[in-house]
Amino acid sequence: MEYRMVIMYVEIGCFVTCLCGWILVCSTLPTEYWTFSEVGTVVMTTGNYYSNLWRDCVSDTTGVSDCKEYPSMLALPVYLHALRALAICAVITGFFGGVLTLIGMKCTKIGGSEIINSRVAFSGGITYLVSGFCGMITYSWWANRVVTQFVDPNYMDQKFELGAAVFIGWGGSILLLSGGMVLTYFSGKEGLPSRLSKGPRRPASYVTARTRRTYMHPPPSSRVTLVPPLYYSDGRSQTTRGTTKTAPIQSWDTFV
Repeated sequence: MEYRMVIMYVEIGCFVTCLCGWILVCSTLPTEYWTFSEVGTVVMTTGNYYSNLWRDCVSDTTGVSDCKEYPSMLALPVYLHALRALAICAVITGFFGGVLTLIGMKCTKIGGSEIINSRVAFSGGITYLVSGFCGMITYSWWANRVVTQFVDPNYMDQKFELGAAVFIGWGGSILLLSGGMVLTYFSGKEGLPSRLSKGPRRPASYVTARTRRTYMHPPPSSRVTLVPPLYYSDGRSQTTRGTTKTAPIQSWDTFV
């Protein structure tokens, strides 16, 4: 199998992996089960509380549920604003990563030459990595806060546990990171120039190699003079050079 075919299959596999991870991350945003808590001592009066980045919900044993949006956006804590921004950045960068990867893949033949396709696919892999990191930070930050409040004995408010959406988001972020890393490695290996490659070097010339001998004058014992051209009967001419040797000047008195 040719190397180009192997790279093409690797790109397709990375794209499918990152696409599945992006879909999983997107599916967690409208889901309310980021945290849940069950309150009640009697089965008939048990209430389930669950929430996410946007709303709080409650349901009872009869199946009736009620959700309420957070009352004021400005009154929310800072960490909730940061988590919302990171989650939205994960979705947006994952979308543009898919577009760049589709353009740069060898099987689509949209980008142009092989080098341009590899560089576009490399950009898509970097964008997927950014999306995966944003998602991983979002779910890890949320889980760390929930676990810290749960194990804190001095925390007197209602305690929650991790919901299914957090684990789904972790899985999607891992898929984005793994697919983006492999895609970035192979695309960068082919599209970016390697400065450490030991290829054939440019031969030394008068312009590149400036040594001491390049600027040395000819020895004083010989001079190169041009002899007038010789004319032949058929009209041809030839310029010859004659070399005349002169004895070196021994001293200033000899010259005078």
